[in-house]
Amino acid sequence: MLSTPVEIEVQPRQTDPQRRIPPPPSPPPPPRRSFRLYKKCFPWIVPSIVVVNSVLFLVSMYINNCPHNSNRCIGKPILGRFAFQSTHENPLLGPSAATLLEMGALHTREVIEKHQVWRLASCMWLHAGVFHIVANMVSLLFVGLRLEEEFGFVRIGLLYVIAGIGGSLSSCLFVRSTISVGASGALFGLLGAMLSELFVNWTIYENKFEAILTLVVIIIINLAVGILPHVDNFAHLGGFITGFLLGFVLLIRPHFGYVKQRTAPGYSANSCKSKYKLYQYTMLVVSLILLIVG
Repeated sequence: MLSTPVEIEVQPRQTDPQRRIPPPPSPPPPPRRSFRLYKKCFPWIVPSIVVVNSVLFLVSMYINNCPHNSNRCIGKPILGRFAFQSTHENPLLGPSAATLLEMGALHTREVIEKHQVWRLASCMWLHAGVFHIVANMVSLLFVGLRLEEEFGFVRIGLLYVIAGIGGSLSSCLFVRSTISVGASGALFGLLGAMLSELFVNWTIYENKFEAILTLVVIIIINLAVGILPHVDNFAHLGGFITGFLLGFVLLIRPHFGYVKQRTAPGYSANSCKSKYKLYQYTMLVVSLILLIVG
């Protein structure tokens, strides 16, 4: 049986003229920068204020030297020279009024008749007792650290000192018979600044109702401290008003749209929005006028 040979023709591969070589893949886009409104600052001025106040309280207790001047000291066997005055004289567990006056406590007669204006600033660094300084310093850390992280030590330091002096001036106007000490005026100035900062930087906050509610609760709690004995509510009020007005001046920030536009790709300075909104300018001008006139 004979086999028939089979021929197999191999056709050459034709190149399709319509087929194109695909372009090389484009490089991956650069990773997007995380959007962050403002850089956080390391807080150091508020802890420093706490340390200074604490040291000055110890100095006032050392100068007071209760065992040398009285037989009714509290904690004399343990504390010795640092023993507290009797609760009848000072229920806040601290030095005598004479010692505080000697160290720079605020008294209207000393300021007006003897022209000791420096007492308007010195009184905010003194405290009447352990309960007084603990309450003030804990509140200062709670409120001040957040503000310093957001706005830096320069603005918060200025706000603290000026609000404290504003509280002292208010105390001089309404309290003429007793001495006044404490950082309460400056502390309430920070609280007032927190409130005005919320208003002037309204576009930055996402949950506005929660921010307002939290701040109002903090203010109410601190105002309730004013019912305690030997607490100067007029210093609280003066410090709060001063801080509230200063917040519109010192804590103003560019609105959200301006900051977001500057961080967007393809940003051009020629097409930039206004840095501040009209209501921010209005609050700034009105606050400056009230501060100067007041």
